[in-house]
Amino acid sequence: MASNQNQASYAAGETKARTEEKTGQMMDKAGQATEATKQKAGEAKDKTAQTAQAAKDRAVESKDQTGSFLGEKTEAAKQKAAETAEAAKQKTSETAQYAQERSSDAAQYTKESAIAGKDKTGSVLQQAGETVVNAVVGAKDAVANTLGMGGDNTNTAKDTTTEKITRDH
Repeated sequence: MASNQNQASYAAGETKARTEEKTGQMMDKAGQATEATKQKAGEAKDKTAQTAQAAKDRAVESKDQTGSFLGEKTEAAKQKAAETAEAAKQKTSETAQYAQERSSDAAQYTKESAIAGKDKTGSVLQQAGETVVNAVVGAKDAVANTLGMGGDNTNTAKDTTTEKITRDH
């Protein structure tokens, strides 16, 4: 019986050793799996960080581009507004110059018209004066002839009446 017991003890020891060996192998495999999982998790973490950094970089770049775009558009709008204001200022100046020239032309025309009117009036008044003088001389001669004071028209005496009427006008 002792030998059966020894054999059983031997078999139990062998089984225990195999179990320990298998447990060790399983522990090694589990450790390797854990290490591989840790490594994969680290790689995934790194990949996630890289992806997040790339997204952040793209967002910053997009923001910069948008800011630059808006800055350019704002600058273009400012430039256009300045050009429009300058054009309006120029147009106003041209309009004022045109109005001033037209006013000057109108004043000159009015002055010339007044001078022409004055000249025409002076001429008409001179003609009227001459007509009156001639009428007075004619009336004087008619009265003189009617009264018999008219002569043979060879009177060398100067007629001062006609001269006086002419000088007064």
